[in-house]
Amino acid sequence: MCKNYIFLWVVVSLLLLQLQTKAGSQNSVSEPSEDTNIIIHSEETVFTVESLKSGTTKYKVSITILNSNGNHRAKQYVHYDKLRKVQYIKGASYDRSGKKIKALKNKDITDVSAISDFSLYEDNRVKIADLTHTVYPYTVEFEYALTSENLLFYPIFNPQDEEHLKVEKASYEVQMPVGMRLRYLESNMPQPVKKTTTATHEVYTWQVQNLEPVETEPYGPELEELVPVVRTAPTDFEVEGYKGNMESWKSYGLWVEQLNKGRDVLPEATKQKLVEMTAKAKTPEEKVRIVYDYLQGKTRYVSIQLGIGGWQPFEANFVDSKGYGDCKALTNYTQAMLKTVGINSYHALIRAGGGVPDIKTDFPSSQFNHVVLCVPMASDTLWLECTSQTEAAGYSGSSTGGRHALLITPEGGKLVKTPDYAAVDNAQLRHIKVKLDEKGSGSASVTTRYTGMQQEARDNAIQNLEPEEQRKWLYQQVKIPAFEIEKYAFAQQKDRLPVVTEQLELSLRQCATISGKRMFVSPNLMSKWTYVPNQKEKRLTEVVRGMAFLDVDTVEFELPVGYTVEYLPQEVVHQSVFGEYKASVKVDGQRVIYMRSMQMGKGRFKPESYAQLITFLNNVIKFDSQQVVFVKNIP
Repeated sequence: MCKNYIFLWVVVSLLLLQLQTKAGSQNSVSEPSEDTNIIIHSEETVFTVESLKSGTTKYKVSITILNSNGNHRAKQYVHYDKLRKVQYIKGASYDRSGKKIKALKNKDITDVSAISDFSLYEDNRVKIADLTHTVYPYTVEFEYALTSENLLFYPIFNPQDEEHLKVEKASYEVQMPVGMRLRYLESNMPQPVKKTTTATHEVYTWQVQNLEPVETEPYGPELEELVPVVRTAPTDFEVEGYKGNMESWKSYGLWVEQLNKGRDVLPEATKQKLVEMTAKAKTPEEKVRIVYDYLQGKTRYVSIQLGIGGWQPFEANFVDSKGYGDCKALTNYTQAMLKTVGINSYHALIRAGGGVPDIKTDFPSSQFNHVVLCVPMASDTLWLECTSQTEAAGYSGSSTGGRHALLITPEGGKLVKTPDYAAVDNAQLRHIKVKLDEKGSGSASVTTRYTGMQQEARDNAIQNLEPEEQRKWLYQQVKIPAFEIEKYAFAQQKDRLPVVTEQLELSLRQCATISGKRMFVSPNLMSKWTYVPNQKEKRLTEVVRGMAFLDVDTVEFELPVGYTVEYLPQEVVHQSVFGEYKASVKVDGQRVIYMRSMQMGKGRFKPESYAQLITFLNNVIKFDSQQVVFVKNIP
């Protein structure tokens, strides 16, 4: 590997004199470090706003691909839809000596659907210009222009958007008509914006130079927190005749409320049915659950988003008759049904997805990709995921929990926080009974109760896998060296904090090691911790833990006749700022009982605490590996 990089350094240095485009421009390449896959020589983005509803983006870039890990940057993706049109895409590639390999032709550009995670059908498409080459290093240049009649979104300037990427020069320019105000948020920018004025436009310019590759650290912040980023957004905008203002969350919410207004009308027959269904409900929450169950049994998720339909829901009577809709439509439908039975609720815009960062709360703008329903209750708020036919009412989980949502009310938008989940909410509570024979094999009966985020994987397996696939999946999940699954079963409890109970009957092969008259058993049968990140001499960034959890194991070993305990590990209690670990072993007649608990919290910690995390996890691995020694009494 090192020889390959040394070869690349020599080759790339030649580009300082040799690499030249047909237009006569010189691509100078500084000597890359070993962690560099890609060099952006220059990147220019010019966004010209022409009115409240129209604008043009022009983009130009020159990139050298140093190895196969950078090949994805030899493809340029240009997204478009009903409201955005691609004017042109140009490009060319050059070899290590600066000789042109090829000019981009129409056959090198594919046009495909760009269906998002939350849509099954929409008008979003993408043109992909491909100049991939197989001999390294090589350089690609792309240029395109895109016109838009949807200025809900302005570009984001993020030139260093991945690891192992060096940026020599990049710029972003926004041209605003005089009298229209640009809003922007700068992060990690070495220099602030430069403002100039022409006769017709106010011009905002950002530039960066000589950005060395950045690599995220284990348990560290996302890359976006570490690199220069500029977010831009309008103050006033218009989409297909709907004018809005984005200066505050309140005003942005008023625009969404305008789109939703009057679309909650249900057929009289459906209203009467809902009233009858909920007539015997004793509490408002019981009414909500009845309506939610009805929604899940009647509808399915199908997204058809064309033009303004990307933000405006289908009318409730359409969903009622067709039985399908997207997240906006199904949320609107549920809201209309709850309104019929006297329950008030609100649309809530949210950025959904496991591990997805929260929105920038100090920068009102369109940062959302999903809609859920918020139902205020007397004692607590109930959140409903209206696109799911199986989700428990009130559960947000890893997809939408612990982040900000924008409530859409008649008075405008209001930021609120969705439910967060503590360690005791995300629990794995396991009880195992093991019967050992004299050869060290045996059988195990395992009952595990998973709650909160720890039940999500099991819930997914229950909903989406056939029984035989579930069995195969369980073989991948159970961390025992040698075993067979004799029987398994799942039981679910749907609630605000959902529960999955898993029952396993296992046949164990060589669960214990026999040496002479001694038997060695590792009492932590299924929950051994195995991962410790690399220790760094100097930690640069904060330590970030995104999920809290609690694991509790009780393992009972029934010894074969004639064996007694010779050695028991001492009780262990280990604490740190990151969590607490406890383990103990006791003897009760012919039974040996092992108890272990491990609890870790979530949050952000100072960089210097990283050493404590490494120590904590190393100790957990050491304690999890301890053994109990049994000896056979020979007459």
